[in-house]
Amino acid sequence: MTDDQLLRYSRHILLDEIGIEGQERLLASHALVVGAGGLGSPALLYLAAAGVGRITLVDDDTVDLTNLQRQIAHTSARVGQSKVASASQAMLQINDGVQLTALQQRADAALLEVLVPDADVVLDCSDNYVTRQAINAACVRHARPLVAGAVIRFDAQVTVVDQRSAHTACYACLFPPGAHFEEVACATLGVFAPLVGVVGALQAAEALKLLAGVGTSLAGRLYLLDGRSMEWSSMRTERDPSCPVCGHHA
Repeated sequence: MTDDQLLRYSRHILLDEIGIEGQERLLASHALVVGAGGLGSPALLYLAAAGVGRITLVDDDTVDLTNLQRQIAHTSARVGQSKVASASQAMLQINDGVQLTALQQRADAALLEVLVPDADVVLDCSDNYVTRQAINAACVRHARPLVAGAVIRFDAQVTVVDQRSAHTACYACLFPPGAHFEEVACATLGVFAPLVGVVGALQAAEALKLLAGVGTSLAGRLYLLDGRSMEWSSMRTERDPSCPVCGHHA
């Protein structure tokens, strides 16, 4: 670790649970983040600031004026740019020592099959059910820890899927892939801006804990936030033996 790195990450190094060894693990790690919008913005900025050595970000969208109410990695000047290019610029302004790979692509099953095995942790910051299921399936298949978050209106949730832990539920155990429901979006129902910051920061915290080997993750728990009352609740989750995605791993 260089003198500059020792100074930059000194507040992490001062933590007994992290120290120099934990920070070196972060510097040597690779995080894959799918989605550079409301959740991805704070998650990506914190991962870069914390010194995660390699970060791959995937998003096929461009910055729109309506994004700026909550997607803090982007600016008015970057409206029309790809979200991955805009977010990369914001991350490098915080920490130019991070190695970034920015992919303006949709995270379909074929792309995830390439990217997930090379990652040490995956953050699902996407905004649609199909992509969430594809990310979960790839992480289960390759035994990569997944930090999944979602926000709509005043409601938020975050959990960790870690198939390295016995009996831990995957995303499909909680939300069956074949379920028929009407897809909801911020464009029609709205979203309370600070909640994506809260959940995105939590996703970054869980990812950093997993990478540094610190504390206990949210694996086996679904963390829920009601933004109207600012009340948190936690649900215990268990692997479904009949789950079409992870059941055969039980």
